[in-house]
Amino acid sequence: MTVTPGLLKPALKAIAEDIDHSFDLLLPIPGDPRDRLVEAMRYATIGGGKRIRPLLVCATAALFGVSREAAVRVGTAIEAVHVYSLIHDDLPCMDNDALRHGKPTLHVAFDEAAAVLAGDALHDFAFELLSDPATSGDPFVRIELIRTLATSSGMNGMCGGQMMDIVAETSSFDLPTVTRLQQLKTGALLGAAVEMGAILGHAPIEGRSHLRGYARDIGLAFQIADDLLDLEGDEAEAGKALRKDADQGKQTFLSLLGPERAREQARRLVEQAIELLASYGPEADLLRELARFIVERDH
Repeated sequence: MTVTPGLLKPALKAIAEDIDHSFDLLLPIPGDPRDRLVEAMRYATIGGGKRIRPLLVCATAALFGVSREAAVRVGTAIEAVHVYSLIHDDLPCMDNDALRHGKPTLHVAFDEAAAVLAGDALHDFAFELLSDPATSGDPFVRIELIRTLATSSGMNGMCGGQMMDIVAETSSFDLPTVTRLQQLKTGALLGAAVEMGAILGHAPIEGRSHLRGYARDIGLAFQIADDLLDLEGDEAEAGKALRKDADQGKQTFLSLLGPERAREQARRLVEQAIELLASYGPEADLLRELARFIVERDH
Protein backbone atom coordinates (compact mmCIF):
# COMPACT_ATOMS: atom_id res chain seq x y z
CA MET A 1 0.00 0.00 0.00
CA THR A 2 1.28 3.48 -0.85
CA VAL A 3 2.02 5.63 2.19
CA THR A 4 0.49 9.09 2.13
CA PRO A 5 3.49 11.46 2.06
CA GLY A 6 3.93 14.33 4.47
CA LEU A 7 2.02 12.99 7.47
CA LEU A 8 4.97 12.54 9.78
CA LYS A 9 6.53 16.00 9.96
CA PRO A 10 3.37 17.81 11.12
CA ALA A 11 2.54 14.86 13.41
CA LEU A 12 5.94 15.11 15.11
CA LYS A 13 5.53 18.87 15.50
CA ALA A 14 2.01 18.50 16.92
CA ILE A 15 2.93 15.77 19.41
CA ALA A 16 5.96 17.75 20.61
CA GLU A 17 3.73 20.75 21.25
CA ASP A 18 1.02 18.65 22.91
CA ILE A 19 3.44 16.83 25.23
CA ASP A 20 5.25 20.04 26.19
CA HIS A 21 1.89 21.67 26.95
CA SER A 22 0.79 18.63 28.94
CA PHE A 23 3.90 18.62 31.14
CA ASP A 24 3.69 22.40 31.56
CA LEU A 25 0.06 22.12 32.69
CA LEU A 26 0.50 19.07 34.93
CA LEU A 27 3.77 20.10 36.58
CA PRO A 28 3.17 23.58 38.01
CA ILE A 29 5.79 25.05 40.33
CA PRO A 30 4.26 24.61 43.82
CA GLY A 31 5.78 27.72 45.39
CA ASP A 32 7.23 25.91 48.42
CA PRO A 33 10.43 23.98 49.31
CA ARG A 34 9.59 21.40 46.60
CA ASP A 35 10.25 23.98 43.88
CA ARG A 36 13.70 22.67 42.98
CA LEU A 37 12.33 19.15 42.46
CA VAL A 38 9.55 20.31 40.14
CA GLU A 39 11.91 22.68 38.31
CA ALA A 40 14.18 19.69 37.67
CA MET A 41 11.23 17.61 36.42
CA ARG A 42 10.21 20.40 34.06
CA TYR A 43 13.80 20.88 32.84
CA ALA A 44 13.96 17.22 31.85
CA THR A 45 10.52 16.92 30.27
CA ILE A 46 9.77 20.16 28.46
CA GLY A 47 11.40 21.02 25.14
CA GLY A 48 13.36 17.90 24.26
CA GLY A 49 13.23 14.52 22.58
CA LYS A 50 11.53 13.16 19.48
CA ARG A 51 8.36 12.08 21.38
CA ILE A 52 8.25 8.81 19.40
CA ARG A 53 6.44 6.92 22.19
CA PRO A 54 3.61 9.45 22.65
CA LEU A 55 3.22 9.61 18.87
CA LEU A 56 2.88 5.81 18.74
CA VAL A 57 0.19 6.00 21.43
CA CYS A 58 -1.74 8.68 19.56
CA ALA A 59 -1.37 7.09 16.12
CA THR A 60 -2.55 3.71 17.41
CA ALA A 61 -5.39 5.18 19.47
CA ALA A 62 -6.59 7.09 16.40
CA LEU A 63 -7.19 3.76 14.62
CA PHE A 64 -9.95 3.13 17.17
CA GLY A 65 -11.45 6.62 17.29
CA VAL A 66 -9.99 7.55 20.69
CA SER A 67 -10.01 11.26 21.56
CA ARG A 68 -6.73 13.12 21.11
CA GLU A 69 -6.95 14.40 24.71
CA ALA A 70 -7.05 10.91 26.22
CA ALA A 71 -4.25 9.66 23.96
CA VAL A 72 -2.03 12.63 24.85
CA ARG A 73 -2.54 11.98 28.57
CA VAL A 74 -1.41 8.36 28.10
CA GLY A 75 1.43 9.56 25.87
CA THR A 76 2.51 11.96 28.62
CA ALA A 77 2.61 9.08 31.11
CA ILE A 78 4.80 6.88 28.92
CA GLU A 79 7.06 9.83 28.08
CA ALA A 80 7.46 10.50 31.82
CA VAL A 81 8.77 6.96 32.27
CA HIS A 82 11.06 7.32 29.26
CA VAL A 83 12.45 10.62 30.57
CA TYR A 84 12.97 9.23 34.08
CA SER A 85 14.99 6.38 32.56
CA LEU A 86 17.20 8.85 30.67
CA ILE A 87 17.78 10.94 33.81
CA HIS A 88 18.93 7.86 35.72
CA ASP A 89 20.94 6.47 32.77
CA ASP A 90 22.88 9.73 32.57
CA LEU A 91 23.97 9.63 36.25
CA PRO A 92 27.65 9.05 37.14
CA CYS A 93 26.78 5.61 38.55
CA MET A 94 25.39 4.56 35.16
CA ASP A 95 26.53 6.12 31.85
CA ASN A 96 27.97 9.34 33.34
CA ASP A 97 26.81 11.53 30.45
CA ALA A 98 27.06 15.32 30.47
CA LEU A 99 24.83 16.08 27.45
CA ARG A 100 21.27 15.10 26.56
CA HIS A 101 19.14 16.64 23.79
CA GLY A 102 21.84 19.24 23.25
CA LYS A 103 21.82 20.62 26.79
CA PRO A 104 23.49 19.65 30.09
CA THR A 105 22.10 16.49 31.64
CA LEU A 106 19.94 16.96 34.71
CA HIS A 107 22.54 16.02 37.32
CA VAL A 108 24.95 18.50 35.70
CA ALA A 109 22.39 21.32 35.47
CA PHE A 110 21.09 20.69 39.01
CA ASP A 111 22.83 18.03 41.12
CA GLU A 112 22.77 14.25 41.58
CA ALA A 113 20.23 14.26 44.40
CA ALA A 114 17.80 16.40 42.41
CA ALA A 115 18.28 14.11 39.40
CA VAL A 116 17.54 10.95 41.39
CA LEU A 117 14.45 12.49 42.97
CA ALA A 118 13.20 13.99 39.69
CA GLY A 119 13.50 10.57 38.03
CA ASP A 120 11.70 8.88 40.91
CA ALA A 121 8.95 11.51 40.89
CA LEU A 122 8.43 11.23 37.12
CA HIS A 123 8.08 7.45 37.44
CA ASP A 124 5.37 7.91 40.08
CA PHE A 125 3.76 10.77 38.13
CA ALA A 126 3.20 8.43 35.17
CA PHE A 127 1.07 6.04 37.22
CA GLU A 128 -0.74 8.88 38.97
CA LEU A 129 -1.73 10.09 35.52
CA LEU A 130 -2.86 6.67 34.26
CA SER A 131 -4.93 5.99 37.38
CA ASP A 132 -6.80 9.31 37.07
CA PRO A 133 -10.41 8.95 35.80
CA ALA A 134 -9.68 11.94 33.55
CA THR A 135 -7.52 9.58 31.46
CA SER A 136 -10.33 7.04 31.04
CA GLY A 137 -13.70 6.67 32.71
CA ASP A 138 -13.36 2.88 32.47
CA PRO A 139 -11.53 1.45 35.52
CA PHE A 140 -10.68 -1.73 33.57
CA VAL A 141 -8.95 0.35 30.91
CA ARG A 142 -7.03 2.27 33.56
CA ILE A 143 -5.77 -0.86 35.32
CA GLU A 144 -4.72 -2.44 32.01
CA LEU A 145 -2.84 0.74 31.07
CA ILE A 146 -1.08 0.71 34.45
CA ARG A 147 -0.19 -2.97 34.19
CA THR A 148 1.14 -2.59 30.65
CA LEU A 149 3.38 0.35 31.51
CA ALA A 150 4.57 -1.24 34.77
CA THR A 151 5.48 -4.53 33.08
CA SER A 152 7.25 -2.87 30.16
CA SER A 153 9.33 -0.59 32.39
CA GLY A 154 10.31 -3.01 35.18
CA MET A 155 12.50 -6.10 35.48
CA ASN A 156 10.65 -7.79 32.60
CA GLY A 157 11.12 -4.73 30.40
CA MET A 158 13.24 -1.60 30.31
CA CYS A 159 15.03 -2.01 33.68
CA GLY A 160 15.83 -5.64 32.95
CA GLY A 161 17.30 -4.62 29.61
CA GLN A 162 19.34 -1.88 31.26
CA MET A 163 20.81 -4.41 33.70
CA MET A 164 21.70 -6.68 30.78
CA ASP A 165 23.35 -3.67 29.13
CA ILE A 166 25.52 -3.10 32.21
CA VAL A 167 26.48 -6.80 32.30
CA ALA A 168 27.37 -6.53 28.60
CA GLU A 169 30.32 -4.30 29.52
CA THR A 170 32.10 -7.28 31.10
CA SER A 171 30.52 -10.19 29.18
CA SER A 172 30.46 -11.45 25.61
CA PHE A 173 26.89 -11.69 24.29
CA ASP A 174 25.77 -13.60 21.21
CA LEU A 175 23.16 -12.32 18.75
CA PRO A 176 20.10 -13.88 20.50
CA THR A 177 21.20 -12.35 23.82
CA VAL A 178 21.80 -8.92 22.29
CA THR A 179 18.40 -9.17 20.61
CA ARG A 180 16.76 -10.02 23.94
CA LEU A 181 18.61 -7.15 25.64
CA GLN A 182 17.32 -4.65 23.09
CA GLN A 183 13.79 -6.09 23.08
CA LEU A 184 13.69 -5.26 26.80
CA LYS A 185 15.76 -2.08 27.03
CA THR A 186 14.34 -0.27 23.98
CA GLY A 187 11.57 -2.39 22.48
CA ALA A 188 9.44 -2.95 25.58
CA LEU A 189 8.48 0.71 26.01
CA LEU A 190 7.89 1.20 22.27
CA GLY A 191 5.68 -1.90 22.35
CA ALA A 192 3.83 -0.56 25.39
CA ALA A 193 3.08 2.68 23.52
CA VAL A 194 1.33 0.78 20.72
CA GLU A 195 -0.41 -1.56 23.15
CA MET A 196 -1.68 1.31 25.31
CA GLY A 197 -3.14 3.07 22.29
CA ALA A 198 -5.07 -0.13 21.50
CA ILE A 199 -6.15 -0.51 25.14
CA LEU A 200 -7.59 3.00 25.08
CA GLY A 201 -9.56 1.96 22.02
CA HIS A 202 -10.99 -1.12 23.82
CA ALA A 203 -9.33 -3.42 21.27
CA PRO A 204 -9.62 -7.03 22.52
CA ILE A 205 -6.33 -8.60 23.53
CA GLU A 206 -6.60 -11.31 20.85
CA GLY A 207 -7.03 -8.57 18.22
CA ARG A 208 -3.76 -6.83 19.05
CA SER A 209 -1.26 -9.47 17.89
CA HIS A 210 -0.50 -7.71 14.58
CA LEU A 211 0.05 -4.43 16.44
CA ARG A 212 2.36 -6.19 18.89
CA GLY A 213 4.28 -7.61 15.94
CA TYR A 214 4.54 -4.14 14.39
CA ALA A 215 5.88 -2.75 17.69
CA ARG A 216 8.35 -5.63 18.12
CA ASP A 217 9.78 -5.10 14.63
CA ILE A 218 10.09 -1.32 14.85
CA GLY A 219 11.65 -1.69 18.32
CA LEU A 220 14.52 -3.78 16.95
CA ALA A 221 14.83 -1.55 13.88
CA PHE A 222 14.98 1.49 16.18
CA GLN A 223 17.89 0.01 18.13
CA ILE A 224 19.81 -0.97 14.99
CA ALA A 225 19.35 2.60 13.73
CA ASP A 226 20.61 3.88 17.11
CA ASP A 227 23.68 1.64 16.82
CA LEU A 228 24.36 2.98 13.32
CA LEU A 229 23.96 6.57 14.53
CA ASP A 230 26.31 5.84 17.42
CA LEU A 231 28.90 4.67 14.88
CA GLU A 232 28.32 7.13 12.03
CA GLY A 233 26.40 10.05 13.51
CA ASP A 234 27.40 13.61 14.37
CA GLU A 235 27.49 14.41 18.10
CA ALA A 236 26.28 17.98 17.55
CA GLU A 237 23.31 16.69 15.55
CA ALA A 238 22.59 13.90 18.03
CA GLY A 239 22.85 16.21 21.04
CA LYS A 240 24.66 13.54 23.08
CA ALA A 241 27.94 11.64 23.27
CA LEU A 242 28.42 8.95 20.61
CA ARG A 243 30.62 5.87 20.03
CA LYS A 244 30.47 4.78 23.67
CA ASP A 245 29.45 1.17 22.98
CA ALA A 246 32.57 0.53 20.90
CA ASP A 247 34.76 2.22 23.50
CA GLN A 248 33.28 -0.01 26.22
CA GLY A 249 33.70 -3.16 24.13
CA LYS A 250 29.97 -4.01 24.14
CA GLN A 251 28.53 -6.52 21.68
CA THR A 252 25.90 -4.79 19.53
CA PHE A 253 24.00 -5.56 16.35
CA LEU A 254 26.80 -3.77 14.47
CA SER A 255 29.68 -5.65 16.07
CA LEU A 256 27.92 -8.98 15.47
CA LEU A 257 26.46 -8.36 12.01
CA GLY A 258 28.59 -5.57 10.58
CA PRO A 259 27.13 -2.18 9.51
CA GLU A 260 25.78 -3.23 6.10
CA ARG A 261 24.08 -6.44 7.27
CA ALA A 262 22.66 -4.55 10.25
CA ARG A 263 21.32 -1.78 8.00
CA GLU A 264 19.68 -4.35 5.73
CA GLN A 265 18.16 -6.13 8.72
CA ALA A 266 16.66 -2.84 9.93
CA ARG A 267 15.10 -2.28 6.51
CA ARG A 268 13.63 -5.78 6.50
CA LEU A 269 12.18 -5.28 9.97
CA VAL A 270 10.50 -2.05 8.85
CA GLU A 271 9.02 -3.70 5.76
CA GLN A 272 7.79 -6.56 7.94
CA ALA A 273 6.25 -4.08 10.40
CA ILE A 274 4.43 -2.30 7.58
CA GLU A 275 3.12 -5.60 6.22
CA LEU A 276 1.56 -6.32 9.62
CA LEU A 277 -0.64 -3.23 9.11
CA ALA A 278 -2.10 -4.63 5.87
CA SER A 279 -5.59 -4.99 7.38
CA TYR A 280 -5.76 -1.20 7.84
CA GLY A 281 -6.28 1.45 5.20
CA PRO A 282 -5.05 5.07 5.09
CA GLU A 283 -5.88 5.48 8.79
CA ALA A 284 -2.63 3.60 9.56
CA ASP A 285 -0.44 5.62 7.18
CA LEU A 286 1.09 7.57 10.06
CA LEU A 287 2.24 4.31 11.67
CA ARG A 288 3.72 3.27 8.31
CA GLU A 289 5.59 6.57 7.94
CA LEU A 290 6.78 6.34 11.52
CA ALA A 291 8.25 2.88 10.86
CA ARG A 292 10.22 4.23 7.90
CA PHE A 293 11.37 7.28 9.86
CA ILE A 294 12.91 5.04 12.50
CA VAL A 295 15.58 3.78 10.07
CA GLU A 296 15.95 6.98 8.07
CA ARG A 297 16.42 9.48 10.93
CA ASP A 298 19.77 11.23 11.41
CA HIS A 299 19.57 11.80 15.17
